[in-house]
Amino acid sequence: MITATRTPDLKSYTPMLIALACGAAALLLAQYGFAQDAVPAVAAAVAPPPAPVPNKGDTAWMLTSTALVLLMSVPALALFYGGLVRTKNMLSVLMQVFVVFSLITVLWFVYGYSIAFTEGNPFFGGISRLFLNGTFTPADGSFSMAATFSKATPLYEIVFAVFQATFAAITCCLILGSIVERVKFSAVLIFMVIWFTFSYLPIAHMVWFWAGPDAYVDASKSDAINATAGYIWQMGALDFAGGTVVHINAGVAGLIGAYMLGKRVGYGKEAIRPHSLTMTMIGASLLWFGWFGFNAGSALEANGSAALAFLNTYLATACAVLSWTLVEWLVKGKPSMLGAASGAVAGLVAITPAAGNVGVPGAFAIGLAAGVICLWGVMGLKKIIKADDSLDVFGVHALGGISGALLTGIFNAPSLGGPGSTQDWVKMTMGYPGIPQQLLIQAKAVGITIVWTAVVAFIAFKIADLIVGLRVTEEQEREGLDISSHGESAYDM
Repeated sequence: MITATRTPDLKSYTPMLIALACGAAALLLAQYGFAQDAVPAVAAAVAPPPAPVPNKGDTAWMLTSTALVLLMSVPALALFYGGLVRTKNMLSVLMQVFVVFSLITVLWFVYGYSIAFTEGNPFFGGISRLFLNGTFTPADGSFSMAATFSKATPLYEIVFAVFQATFAAITCCLILGSIVERVKFSAVLIFMVIWFTFSYLPIAHMVWFWAGPDAYVDASKSDAINATAGYIWQMGALDFAGGTVVHINAGVAGLIGAYMLGKRVGYGKEAIRPHSLTMTMIGASLLWFGWFGFNAGSALEANGSAALAFLNTYLATACAVLSWTLVEWLVKGKPSMLGAASGAVAGLVAITPAAGNVGVPGAFAIGLAAGVICLWGVMGLKKIIKADDSLDVFGVHALGGISGALLTGIFNAPSLGGPGSTQDWVKMTMGYPGIPQQLLIQAKAVGITIVWTAVVAFIAFKIADLIVGLRVTEEQEREGLDISSHGESAYDM
């Protein structure tokens, strides 16, 4: 019997090839300017033997927090976004979130963690932790340690690495809300690999990488130790859990994507309504629940800072629900479930950079402000910028992240109930540079993040467009991405 042969479709391998190319490029950038065998800063934070042993309570809390953040993506974000699209696109949204989360998780453990959280230069880390090399030694069963924010209080490095993996993955998934209902699945994968490599990783490194408190033992060497940290960390910017790294980063990238894809067919002419606000409410509720791991877990210890972040997350979210609902009621004449759910997410976003950096007065102020600011972003600013940001990622995440980051600089002040920040890591003394000074630092961090992610997102979308095209055909879009892209539907009706 003669069987026909088929020439392989090289385009089907494009996402894999792009992933390999981006990984190789990132490694070359990371290697530039420092030795390959550089010792990661997290390892340098460990004291000579006998080393402190990680606290079991801290370990248990961080593992729990990691699971909570994972829940924020699958299923919480998937359900929140899925309920907001039309029935014919529900499954495509679930698929995009599920697969992108998995893709970024794998890339994180291959090279992402090393690029973000080892010593290199102010913008990129090194390559000493590729495939988590060195974090566990099978020969003697030993584990490497990562720093927390307290001296002689280490954390298992693999726990820190897996916790941060969930941050990277959900950040990429957030972008999807701006481009749903008309984007090609292959283009999504190509874009995500490039953007993750050249936007998420360097910004995470710039904002969060530092040597750890145990490295600071001699005041005369503090400047040299500070110089090994990420660029934005060196500036003194405060970002407890990801206002810049996660929300501004993703929100601005989403807006660029919305512009480059163009508006959905029928946008502004046909009714494009959420198909299941019930699912959206369930998703928002699960996001609120999981966000306690996101924010309180960022304390890296089960201590007072985690408790403060937990309280502020709880309080600010409730305040944002009420402020959004009240203003919407006054403006539209009726309060909506969609508004309440959106208000919750706005509050969660805005309190993220502030969670452990402000006191209770700050949580009240940030939550109430976020509901109003993000409502304006959705109802007013969206019309001004004329972008089809499908699920208002820019209006909620970018604006919420910006407002939260700036207000952190104000309400971190002890005079306004804030805890201040560590000014001397040798003596572990707290202080505050002043509202104008800290606010300016926060504004610079916001500006750097906006420009960086906008440029990388534009390039990444352009590359994806050149390789496979960004958008499905009009016929496929009208049919719905569930059938046209995945050959199945969310509902059997």
